[in-house]
Amino acid sequence: MFEQTFKNIDDILHKDAGCSSELDYVEQTSWILFLKYLDDLEKDKKTAAELTGKTYTNIIAPEYQWSVWAMPRLALSGAEGKGDGKLDHHKALIGDDLKDFVDHKLFPYLKKFKTEAVSADTIEYKIGEIFSELKNRLQSGYNLREVINLIDELRFRTHAEKHEMSHLYEAKIQNMGNAGRNGGEYYTPRPLIKTIVKVVAPKIGDTIYDGAVGSAGFLCEAFEYLRHSKSLTTKDVETLQKTTFYGKEKKSLAYIIGTMNMILHGVEAPNIVHTNTLAENLADIQEKDRYNVVLANPPFGGKERAEVQQNFPIKTGETASLFLQHFIKILKAGGKAGVVIKNTFLSNTDNATVAIRKQLLDSCNLHTVLDLPGGVFSGAGVKTVVLFFEKGSATQKVWFYQLNLDRNLGKGNPLSEADLAEFVELQASRASAFEGPETPNSWNLDVSTLSLSMGAEADLGVKNPNKKEEAALRAPKVILDEMKALDKESEAILNSILELI
Repeated sequence: MFEQTFKNIDDILHKDAGCSSELDYVEQTSWILFLKYLDDLEKDKKTAAELTGKTYTNIIAPEYQWSVWAMPRLALSGAEGKGDGKLDHHKALIGDDLKDFVDHKLFPYLKKFKTEAVSADTIEYKIGEIFSELKNRLQSGYNLREVINLIDELRFRTHAEKHEMSHLYEAKIQNMGNAGRNGGEYYTPRPLIKTIVKVVAPKIGDTIYDGAVGSAGFLCEAFEYLRHSKSLTTKDVETLQKTTFYGKEKKSLAYIIGTMNMILHGVEAPNIVHTNTLAENLADIQEKDRYNVVLANPPFGGKERAEVQQNFPIKTGETASLFLQHFIKILKAGGKAGVVIKNTFLSNTDNATVAIRKQLLDSCNLHTVLDLPGGVFSGAGVKTVVLFFEKGSATQKVWFYQLNLDRNLGKGNPLSEADLAEFVELQASRASAFEGPETPNSWNLDVSTLSLSMGAEADLGVKNPNKKEEAALRAPKVILDEMKALDKESEAILNSILELI
């Protein structure tokens, strides 16, 4: 039922003049969905308080509650008297009245929560920040009424309902990623994220950080991984809710989607901050700012301005290279990371890339490199690798695994967890921290064979020594010349035979 509801909502948004793409559909669905979620959350908290004899004070003022402006209901007749009656069409706002209320009363009210909240890790602050970052794009109040009616059918009361909703929301994010207009930058394939989380293997008590959070896929999957890692105590649950997951995101839409995605996965007040991570000077990062685990897929191909580059010891306009410096700096000693980056980082010879490679090898143990085929990221032809490293000791050996598939990846043929199963198995069975198993798809590189001195390039380019090189096809001219030579030889032999006769 939920899936059909989402499709119906998209159909309505598609015909509204204010929504023109999948990005708009996700954004507009998100804010209405969030308010419905908030209404269900308040109901649950009120019920829990009543069961313990306490009084619950609603976060949202009465006139701005879902049951008042969005879905006022007729009271049921009879002894039951109140509750889940049908929509009261006399009280329900519609058309221009509804749009005016949302644009000029509801949104300004909700924005105020940001300045009035006690701290940034509260649900009140998240309400204020979300509604400070977006606006209602629906131009028709009649379309808005239809969407509200459909979203009211959705429930967030049980774990099963939340679980289904989170999967449907992920599907919407994936559709947005496939839709172009830079939508792909918000979406990293979930099979790849799950694999990275398995290899990094965070544990409860770790602080987990993504400085390019996007749709929060890494943090959501890390939450799922930890939630099922053991039987959780009350303290474990509180730790996962409040002091485990941290993120930063520059773009408004991605910030909203990431926050909503984490909420739907079960993190009530996500510690995601709307800020430009790269605007932070690396010299200002202190021990209290560091994290145990970094999981990220920073944007690649972007170019940063000179003033942003001044925040980094190694100056470069390449966004991903600046993020990598940031991640190395913000990891605690002994901290672990799994970071997606363009494969050209391993072998580019420009001064900045070479310097960052040397810094990575010198300050961290880059123990594993997963080389991915093209097509992993829909709509992006770039090839990528995943760097797995631990901070604190220099790299001695790097284990490479090259994912070679017997099919081309794309929108209709995406990467699966099964594709990465051998990598996960081999990575787990490594003989030591410094060496991995040698197979047709994997090999070890001894860093001592690389010169890390001044002027050396420290080339880590992926060159599989276990893969047999296919014989190169010869040029047509070479083949024709060889045919002519063979013809001359045949002619000479034939003439010799005729002379003997």
